[in-house]
Amino acid sequence: MTINNNIDDKELHFPYLPNTEAERAEMLKEIGVKTFEELISHIPASVRAKPLDIQEGLSELELSAYMQKLAAKNKPASQQASFLGGGSYRRFVPAVVPAIISRSEFATAYTPYQPEVSQGSLQAIYEFQTAVCLITGMDVANASMYDGPTAAAEAAMMAVRLATTARKKVVLSAGVNPEHRMVTETYATAFGIETIIAPAGSNLDAVIDKDVACFVVQYPNYFGCIEELESIATTVHSHGALLVVISDPISLGLLKAPGDLGADIVVGDAQSCGNFLSFGGPSAGYMACRKEFIRQLPGRLAGMTVDNRGQRAFTLTLQTREQHIRRAKATSNICTNQALNALAMLVYLTCMGPQGLRELAQISLQRAHYLAEKLTAIDGVKLAFEQPFFNEFALTLPAGVKAQEVLDQLKEKGILGGIDLSTANPELGASILIAVTEMNPVAELDQFVEALTATLAAKAIKKKVLTV
Repeated sequence: MTINNNIDDKELHFPYLPNTEAERAEMLKEIGVKTFEELISHIPASVRAKPLDIQEGLSELELSAYMQKLAAKNKPASQQASFLGGGSYRRFVPAVVPAIISRSEFATAYTPYQPEVSQGSLQAIYEFQTAVCLITGMDVANASMYDGPTAAAEAAMMAVRLATTARKKVVLSAGVNPEHRMVTETYATAFGIETIIAPAGSNLDAVIDKDVACFVVQYPNYFGCIEELESIATTVHSHGALLVVISDPISLGLLKAPGDLGADIVVGDAQSCGNFLSFGGPSAGYMACRKEFIRQLPGRLAGMTVDNRGQRAFTLTLQTREQHIRRAKATSNICTNQALNALAMLVYLTCMGPQGLRELAQISLQRAHYLAEKLTAIDGVKLAFEQPFFNEFALTLPAGVKAQEVLDQLKEKGILGGIDLSTANPELGASILIAVTEMNPVAELDQFVEALTATLAAKAIKKKVLTV
């Protein structure tokens, strides 16, 4: 064994990183920054991961044991009563889903550039597009997007391209998921497009002018409320703009399809259909539109045709992507998609079928309304909105109570009570967003009611004592 005695001590400062200090300095110089901290300076300190304090000189065995100990601090949603939602939902994944998507021909498949050896992947993509069209009521769908937020942003940019006149504004409803709004705003900034947030109850006739390309609405919206989509579509179209609708696919098992209510482009996230939470990803987005807009769809489409022997065959048809023949004229810089996650959605929807999806949606709706009725019976607790809701609802807590403190106390009792809405929507005060799925049995709903009742009662007693 040869020992290199010429190694600088500085190169041993990070024993668990593969690159030396000199190599890292060279990379930073090439990027144009002096330190790693400068590289990530735009990331808020509140969301930065703190460095792990790992002892130097550990063997692989010792390091593995230490990391397992750290990982054991995580408590997955499956081990708690989870009522978290806001775009990511804990739903049952039938065993057939992981069984199929883990097959090597799918799990290791790359983009099917050569149709003669990619018929399985191409057929799966084609069937996914078909399933999306069926649940959304639209004419055509592409072969999946990265996720729901990027699909919403791409839809808004697509609407700008489709505008018959120079329309450089996008209006988003305040009821759209904050993450979708932020991603859309980021896209729009790069394209020089102005984004406007329309507050709840806005007069759309006053908001949508001749410069607005589209109005983006969520159905049901972020707070769980079911929007009056048909009337919204009528108003939007009367001003020559397009209607972009964001929908959770499970809700469409009960609700009327957006395409039947006047939507021009429909997008959403595949996470709730056969995809696990997995610490927030990965997922897949979907996008569907009217057939006359097909040339402006981002990404790619798979089509069905016949080969030279007259047999059914599948192939990529429209590929307006930057890495393909359109290049600079591409509709988007999306250079891949979440095909495996999209396949999970396809297998899930095929397994459930129309009747199964309807029954699942009914269970979610009924249990959500049961829980809402029980919770609003607690003194001082009420619904934040009076509109009809699906499986998610916003709850306003009694005056003087902080939502995050209540959620923290519920967590100590093994209940993930929901999302603190005051972070993104301070105008709602002490409110939480609660989601109910088939994974929340009635006994768990009752447990939530008892826990919240006890928590609020304890806070009321403490407040009374402090007042005295």
